[in-house]
Amino acid sequence: MGSSPRSYAAAILFVMLFISTGLPSEMGGGVRKMVAEGRMCDSQSHKFRGPCLRDSNCKTVCEGEGFHDGDCQGVRRRCFCRKPC
Repeated sequence: MGSSPRSYAAAILFVMLFISTGLPSEMGGGVRKMVAEGRMCDSQSHKFRGPCLRDSNCKTVCEGEGFHDGDCQGVRRRCFCRKPC
């Protein structure tokens, strides 16, 4: 008996599905680890002037304003600062 292309496709699909779900013994005992992170609040920088072209410049200004991080966002390229809420 010859195998049809349909049975090959079904076997490949089954193997891919099996691999994507992961083996419990190899994936940390089947327990998914979730890291709890606090919410982050964004606020537009009050001291940054002009279009925000470099995230590193925005971050430096935000750190001077007492925030932990900052990056350029949006179509208008504004500097937004970030800190834990």
